[in-house]
Amino acid sequence: MADDRTTESEDDVLGRIETEVALLMRLGEATRRGTGNAEHRLLDRAAYVILRHLDRAGPQNVSALAARLELDGSTVTRQVSAMQRDGLIVREPDPTDGRGTVVSPTPTGLQRVAAVRAARARLYGTILADWHPDDRRTLAEMLHRLNQSLESRPRR
Repeated sequence: MADDRTTESEDDVLGRIETEVALLMRLGEATRRGTGNAEHRLLDRAAYVILRHLDRAGPQNVSALAARLELDGSTVTRQVSAMQRDGLIVREPDPTDGRGTVVSPTPTGLQRVAAVRAARARLYGTILADWHPDDRRTLAEMLHRLNQSLESRPRR
């Protein structure tokens, strides 16, 4: 008997992808919130994303940060202000424009993002422990490709 998936229409496949991505987002957040490990809660999701980006890309002004993360500037300004109050980032004069400022992670911010990242890696190591290493590599590559496609999609 033939596998039903070989006869799926493209619309059916795209529908399954949409459903699985929606489920992945919900379960990912529920898993983060539901873990008993305090390291997972050292940073909220917004602070984690901002710190990861600043760690990779270096200091940036809020406008560039908002554009790169596809968020409203006022939203990023509020998040950055809260992170500054928490000692996770610092604002410094923009070396290319003396009128502006750039934000950079503090050692505390980098320490927390590293702890959260390590805790998440351990968690996914446990969740995927019974997966073959080739399957884990394939998943990592497919998620990377999906994220690249999402990032390069045409904007309105």
